[in-house]
Amino acid sequence: MCDREKDTNVRLSLPAVCVVWQTAMIILFGVFIRYDHESDAHWVEHRKHLNLTDIENDFYFRYPSFQDVHVMIFVGFGFLMTFLKRYSFGGVGFNFLIAAFGIQWALLMQGWFHSLDYTDGKIKIGIENLINADFCVAGCLIAYGALLGKVSPVQLMVLTLFGITLFAVEEFIILSLIHARDAGGSMVIHTFGAYYGLSISWMLYRPNLHQSSRLQGSVYHSDVFAMIGTLFLWMFWPSFNSAICDHGDGQHRAAINTYLCLASTVLTTVAISSLFQKHGKLDMVHIQNSTLAGGVAAGTAAEFMLMPYGCLIVGFCCGVISTLGYIFLTPFMEKRLKIQDTCGIHNLHAMPGVIGGIVGAVTAASASVEVYGHEGLVNTFDFEGKFKDMVPTTQGGHQAAGLCVALCFGIGGGIIVGAILRLPIWGDPADDDCFDDETYWEDVRICNVKSEVSRYFSTQKLLGCRKKKKALLISLSAQHSFGIIHTS
Repeated sequence: MCDREKDTNVRLSLPAVCVVWQTAMIILFGVFIRYDHESDAHWVEHRKHLNLTDIENDFYFRYPSFQDVHVMIFVGFGFLMTFLKRYSFGGVGFNFLIAAFGIQWALLMQGWFHSLDYTDGKIKIGIENLINADFCVAGCLIAYGALLGKVSPVQLMVLTLFGITLFAVEEFIILSLIHARDAGGSMVIHTFGAYYGLSISWMLYRPNLHQSSRLQGSVYHSDVFAMIGTLFLWMFWPSFNSAICDHGDGQHRAAINTYLCLASTVLTTVAISSLFQKHGKLDMVHIQNSTLAGGVAAGTAAEFMLMPYGCLIVGFCCGVISTLGYIFLTPFMEKRLKIQDTCGIHNLHAMPGVIGGIVGAVTAASASVEVYGHEGLVNTFDFEGKFKDMVPTTQGGHQAAGLCVALCFGIGGGIIVGAILRLPIWGDPADDDCFDDETYWEDVRICNVKSEVSRYFSTQKLLGCRKKKKALLISLSAQHSFGIIHTS
């Protein structure tokens, strides 16, 4: 299948998928989705009955975090994927497409598991549901990072449909059945999403991808745009990890822990990047990605008593491991394991996600009344209801089990979905057309460059010999910058 002739015309398949699936969302929302009591017009009566004020509506507590997470999903992830010299439209645009469809399907899937009102069979949604839907979409966007530039938009829609479904199931198992705590999603979001994408990439391995190697790189301006995504993600990651924590000390502590992990990661990333580069120069790939690894690893233990110095240690370790992963592990995975990881999600999400799961298990197992207090221990680990007799050591085991479930769902689900995406019906690009916006976008920018190059050559006959040479160099430089030709 890898060597078959490709047909990238998605004129019928992409509109059909978008229209049919959006119609299905409208119907399903009409049947199942309703406002919860805090967003319904009956809130006024509910408020008076319980002697509440409008400011006690959960919207005012959660909306700032929701906005931060929302910016991360649409701006942070989107711009982080613009580093390729001729795939910026695809990086931002397809990120937009995945997220817009994914949040709708996530509200339904997560609603059936967590927010279904059995009295009337309706899913009741509020601001926290919107945050969780964004979390759900984040797993699919992480998976997209491994496949960036190598798949069609139709394949991405299929990836999202199955990814959201698998995410909702594994999240329910980990959080509700196993009773693991994972506020920032090191296991549920990052580990699952990364291994889901890596497994699909393994199934879609392209032995002749070197034919597009001229485009599998960055230019100055594309790296600057990607760095914008990095900074948005870095700044808002404390909100991501604390968004659905309990109000009060849990949410406060989660923001602090994430903040410190991220700060520590930046310094160690810079150190390792400089150490392993000739003349101590920095690699922008490391700065764009590895500096975020601490936020990933802080997710599971975000609301635990990790202690400030512990956060710095976690961030330090993640900066080292993630950066070394880009230097040594990514080439090894492509050459030996046949996994072509465009964005290096194994180094940014997979390994730090596993580290976060391990840190969460160890921190939970070592929790004590002396550190948390009795009420703090019950509140942090939700030792209530059928779990009221659970002890920290047992909770640590449950945390480890949650990590195993995330790995199984990510790898197993990715292999199954990857097999589906291998079918020759999705309009994926040929090996020599990967990482190129021209395949699926009307790229006006390239047309402008081509016309500018033509103008240079047409005016050369009016120029002197030295000016001809200068015009030719300018033309070649412009073409090389946009990937039209490859020069050494």
